[in-house]
Amino acid sequence: MPFILVTVLLDMVAIGLIVPVLPLIVGNFTDSPAEQTFWFGAVAFAFGVANFFAAPILGALSDRFGRRPVLLLGFSGLAASFIVTGLATALWMLIAVRLLSGALQANAAVANAYVADITPPAERARRFGLLGAMFGLGFILGPMAGGLLGAIDVHLPFFAAGALAIANWLYGFFVLPESLPPARRRPFEWRRAHPFSALRQLRALQGVGPLVAVIGLASLAQFTLHSSWVLHNAFKFGWGPAENGWSLFVVGIMSFLVQGVLLRHLLKRFTPRRLAAVGLIGSSLTYLGFGLATHGWMMYAVIVVGTLLGGGAQASIQSLVSNAADAQNQGQTAGSVASLTSLMAVIAPTIAAPLLGIVSHLPRGDVWIGLPFLFCALLQAIGASLAISHFRRQRAPQPAPAV
Repeated sequence: MPFILVTVLLDMVAIGLIVPVLPLIVGNFTDSPAEQTFWFGAVAFAFGVANFFAAPILGALSDRFGRRPVLLLGFSGLAASFIVTGLATALWMLIAVRLLSGALQANAAVANAYVADITPPAERARRFGLLGAMFGLGFILGPMAGGLLGAIDVHLPFFAAGALAIANWLYGFFVLPESLPPARRRPFEWRRAHPFSALRQLRALQGVGPLVAVIGLASLAQFTLHSSWVLHNAFKFGWGPAENGWSLFVVGIMSFLVQGVLLRHLLKRFTPRRLAAVGLIGSSLTYLGFGLATHGWMMYAVIVVGTLLGGGAQASIQSLVSNAADAQNQGQTAGSVASLTSLMAVIAPTIAAPLLGIVSHLPRGDVWIGLPFLFCALLQAIGASLAISHFRRQRAPQPAPAV
């Protein structure tokens, strides 16, 4: 477990470095906030659509050849993506390199499969929480450093991220052990690996059912937030790279505390289903708070309270899905979930960009600039309703079979 945690931490620091500055790089090639919003959405769309088609294939390849080779492939794609983005001189270069990166990068899905390989089902929610804590810690260090480096030069975080991705490749090659023994591997089949087949197989997992729709809605809300965060804060509060970096630093701190420390205590008292239901409701209220905030300090208050309320949902749902899959299909299942989330990452910019475009002309501090986050709150509320209804049906007594 420590080996994969270090790998995920390095990966997320590298990704976090570019978060505060990627929209600004796009802005270097545009002439207005509306044009910047549109092309930033196009860059995000390119990564998402490539990852949608590639994630289940990479997940299935990890079931066939092991997790480690696929992780190394992902680190290579990230390193190339960061360095070329830092050197980009035109928008088409940004879009092309995000397509390449999306096609090669399935690190989060493979890391989830890695944890499932080495963890008994009863312990998976806690260990997925630890994995989430590493994501949070990466977002403590990455965006903060990216904001500070971006204040010096907006290209600098991309070169730092590229160097870190190369370091992670070296760590993976020389140190990271393989988690999937040959006896538990299965043949690769193209008919099972394409994204639409993978989503059908995910939907058919015993006991998962409507949770697939819940994952989709939650992912769409999350990626809409990601696509809107930097530009929303710039339009509403006048924030730059440093301010956005500090806000994401607080997100990382809270995520690390909740998933790395608090979650294991909560799992001793509550089931993953209960934590998932409460977390989804809390996340809906969090998005609502972001949307209604009119001063920058309010965003920090919502981050703290919202993470406490909703921080356990993702690990809990991930454990329920993982436990429904057998040992030979953890990579395929994780890849299918990644494909679903990537599909939402494709859709989210096409929603976030028009919503931000509608409000980009409003004066600083206007509450309606939070329109994308209000939309996220609605999505998450629908997802919470579906999950709670599903959990209630599973608890309901089943009719006795006819004699």
